Amino acid sequence: MCFYGEKKLNSIIHFWLHQEPPHSRIDLKQSKHLIFDGTYFKKTNCLILLIDDADNKIIGSDYIRRENYYSAFTIFSKLKQQGLNPESLTTDGNTAVLRATNTIWPRIITQRCLVHVQRQGLSWLRRKPKLEAAVKLRELLLFLTAIKSEKDKKEFIRRFNAWEKEFGKQVLALPRHDKVFSDLQATRSLIIHALPDMFHYLNDPSIPATTNKLEGIFSQLKQNLNHHKGLRKSNRLKYFKWYIYFKNE
Repeated sequence: MCFYGEKKLNSIIHFWLHQEPPHSRIDLKQSKHLIFDGTYFKKTNCLILLIDDADNKIIGSDYIRRENYYSAFTIFSKLKQQGLNPESLTTDGNTAVLRATNTIWPRIITQRCLVHVQRQGLSWLRRKPKLEAAVKLRELLLFLTAIKSEKDKKEFIRRFNAWEKEFGKQVLALPRHDKVFSDLQATRSLIIHALPDMFHYLNDPSIPATTNKLEGIFSQLKQNLNHHKGLRKSNRLKYFKWYIYFKNE
């Protein structure tokens, strides 16, 4: 077994960070069901990734200032030119990303990540809401990620429609300057806008219902990056490229 001192290790890391990793050979024409998401580092720069759900290969990436229409459009248009023509894309619901997706692939199915819908809604409603409308809506959101069948889907929609009939107008009439009330209104709006694209995975089991696979990749990447604190932005970009290369190999 060979051990290197800190100086030698830093020299090795410095050397590889100044090399470009080889291009991974991926047949983009075979990629049909994708997952897209981004993660921020210290609330500044963002790493966005696009993976093939079938084999977990990372087929698109960029390290940018923020996740927006331009960043998504740039990745998607480049990959389309290389032959990528997917059937579905699972995302966290970022409206700019959805617009870019539909611009590049007008007929694609966009699946809303159920975990993101649930997590955001529960965050807005808080742990122990006092309003009856918020309590009942929270109970409904807790059921969301357990939906595995058409029967479950119909039950969710039935319960939400019943909630909307009982509380919808009342919630809309609440004063928006109050943070609790505005968050309840935001949760209602979140579900209404996400609902048309929340259950595509029931019609096609190949469509991932969540972006959990990418969440796992981001978590592992950040843990590894903690061993290389102090990297400049340019070196961090190279680190991500090498990480993605070895992840795909």
